[in-house]
Amino acid sequence: MHLRMDATYFSQFCLVAYQDDYDGYTQLIRFSDGEHYSEIKEDLDNLIRLGIQLESITTDGHKSILKAIKKSLPDIIIQRCLVHIQRMCLLWLTRYPKHIAGQELRRIVLMLLKVKTENDRLFWTRDIEQWYKTHKSYINEKTYNPQTGKYWYTHKLLRRSYQTIKRALPNMFHYLKNPNIPHTTNGIEGFFSHLKNHLDLHRGLTIKNRINFIKWYIHFSNQK
Repeated sequence: MHLRMDATYFSQFCLVAYQDDYDGYTQLIRFSDGEHYSEIKEDLDNLIRLGIQLESITTDGHKSILKAIKKSLPDIIIQRCLVHIQRMCLLWLTRYPKHIAGQELRRIVLMLLKVKTENDRLFWTRDIEQWYKTHKSYINEKTYNPQTGKYWYTHKLLRRSYQTIKRALPNMFHYLKNPNIPHTTNGIEGFFSHLKNHLDLHRGLTIKNRINFIKWYIHFSNQK
């Protein structure tokens, strides 16, 4: 099974869901106050005990999720959600970066979802490597704060964008070798969106009834 997992937040709680990408069947859910390592590890261990054979997991890369996967399933393929990487980088880079380094990185990030073949991957990774070589000194610039006596990176959002890509790069393109591996969590995010639209029709529900509504919604969705 190729699993996609994600979390969505409501005003009073967080819902973590684990879905089969093939048919959208929700294998497991958890209600919590956040995405916590111990809980996610327990969920993955429970899926293993149920005899579910997992080949890959597609995730947005939350630290707790990655840590739990590596602990419970050290040999499984982890596919990072490309949409999430692109979305976060574009947010940090802004729509109109002032410096050429930001402008060029934004162009590269916009091409990410167009990587469809191994050749595309080679060109894309070459571009990001060349970008770093060209702008290495700029993104590593530091500013001194006399009040704290410490240095920090001057262009921290630009640097954060690059570091996000660098850390995710080993797990960004597994889908090219196996097309059954989803390269985004769009499927589960769409599921969350439809769930919230239905729940909005019943805004007066108590927290307990909201949770029960979600459980029934998922139950009937699995019957389709």
